[in-house]
Amino acid sequence: MSSDLPESFSSYLEQHRVMTLATCGPDGPWAAAVFYVSVGSTLYFLSSPSSRHCRNLTLDPRCAATVQEDTDDWTRIKGIQLEGQASEVHGDEAVLARQRYADKFPLVGRLASAPAVIVAALAKVHWYGLQPRHMHFIDNSRGFGHRELVDLGRGP
Repeated sequence: MSSDLPESFSSYLEQHRVMTLATCGPDGPWAAAVFYVSVGSTLYFLSSPSSRHCRNLTLDPRCAATVQEDTDDWTRIKGIQLEGQASEVHGDEAVLARQRYADKFPLVGRLASAPAVIVAALAKVHWYGLQPRHMHFIDNSRGFGHRELVDLGRGP
């Protein structure tokens, strides 16, 4: 599948596994770390529909997320910041998300040999897709505060 992202963005997303998803709901703002897989510019993740972040997304699909390095050196800060909308996915899109997720996280693709606790947990989750509207790639190795913007032209 071709990507609507520059190679630097796509490559970075493919090389990382965890995004911090920020939502807002009746109890205020919330952030949660979730494993993800990227397909083009869409980031798919699975989560319990009863989790605070998914309950928030049901009420307001607008969200933000980051994928970044863990470093103590300011000149090595690097990552992606994005804003967009996330919602539950179904049908062919959920099948695609599940297949790509299993490629990135083999344990999910091998449920027959997975620990029972993992199998039970996966039976309770739903699949979600985050469609970014804007993405910023931060790379301080190219200069302090260096940012590249991709406007994906989605939403208001």
